[in-house]
Amino acid sequence: MLIQFRKLTTSDQPLQFHQTVDVSQVLKGRKDIIEAEPLLADLTARPSIDGSVHVSGRLQGNLVMQCSRCLNPAADHVDIPFHEVFQPVENLENVQDENDDITYVQGESVDLTDYVKETLLLYLPLAPVCREDCSGLCPKCGRDLNEGSCDCDTEVIDPRLAGLKDFFK
Repeated sequence: MLIQFRKLTTSDQPLQFHQTVDVSQVLKGRKDIIEAEPLLADLTARPSIDGSVHVSGRLQGNLVMQCSRCLNPAADHVDIPFHEVFQPVENLENVQDENDDITYVQGESVDLTDYVKETLLLYLPLAPVCREDCSGLCPKCGRDLNEGSCDCDTEVIDPRLAGLKDFFK
């Protein structure tokens, strides 16, 4: 997914991308992601009057992650909004106004693949769950509480007050 700035600015039409991006290398080594399909990137690049290029669209794909509560597989369809603004410059050292919303690139072109992968990584949930009401695992015996309860005593006592628990017996 290469954007050539001169070609885009001389064209009358915006540049369209409908490609799949393999994200397996980016997610390799992550223990919370079991399986990842390639992302489908539907992106549109439009030149602006000030010389910048606005790229927007959606990234879609399917992931199978490990539930953070019960450790069972949790399938998820991701639909990620994508928006980046690229400003071509002659030399990156001469950039005076560093705007956080603009990505300054040196050269005549930019490859969007790394930005797509970065957007996916930023979108991933910190604690994926298989369902909203997932009960998780018993902290004592490790039984999956979604399948049924266990006989463990799960009463949590503040350690500062633990000496008072037998006071009224």
